Amino acid sequence: MNVKFLNPFVEAAYEVLSTETAGVIQRGELRLENGVFVTDDVTVIISLVGAVAGTVFYSMSTLTAIKLATILMGETFQELEYLAQSGIAELGNVITGRASMKMAEAGFESNISTPSMVIGNGASISTLDYPRLVVPLNTIAGPVLIHLALRQTNVKDVKAPQIPIPKPFEVP
Repeated sequence: MNVKFLNPFVEAAYEVLSTETAGVIQRGELRLENGVFVTDDVTVIISLVGAVAGTVFYSMSTLTAIKLATILMGETFQELEYLAQSGIAELGNVITGRASMKMAEAGFESNISTPSMVIGNGASISTLDYPRLVVPLNTIAGPVLIHLALRQTNVKDVKAPQIPIPKPFEVP
């Protein structure tokens, strides 16, 4: 994975998490992982397509997710209900969106998918032959791990897909 893609994610995560939680964010030791990704209790998954392609996973315990949702949404959650899940998914979406804007400024424009969420630990997700750079972040709500399985592509201009409109049927 190109190191140029690491800094935008670290910067975006720091900016978003420190602003939204009003807390100190500390980065742990980076590591590289190969093989399948095994989910934690709560995992947000977002894909990138364009000059940078791949997948980003935001992984955390249920307790961390509940605490983060409570801080982010200003509402006390006792469990990871739908609204709390939505808040955690949106957190991943905002961090990835901000990181993709930073990468675009460096000439690596990409589109991001809507977030998906896996609830429950132990699910195996393959990133095929792409290693993952793991960025541990310690927040006031608990640890959040960002797994980056990204690669540079040859795509230069990212545009929304253009689907041709078929001609209307002719009525005899």
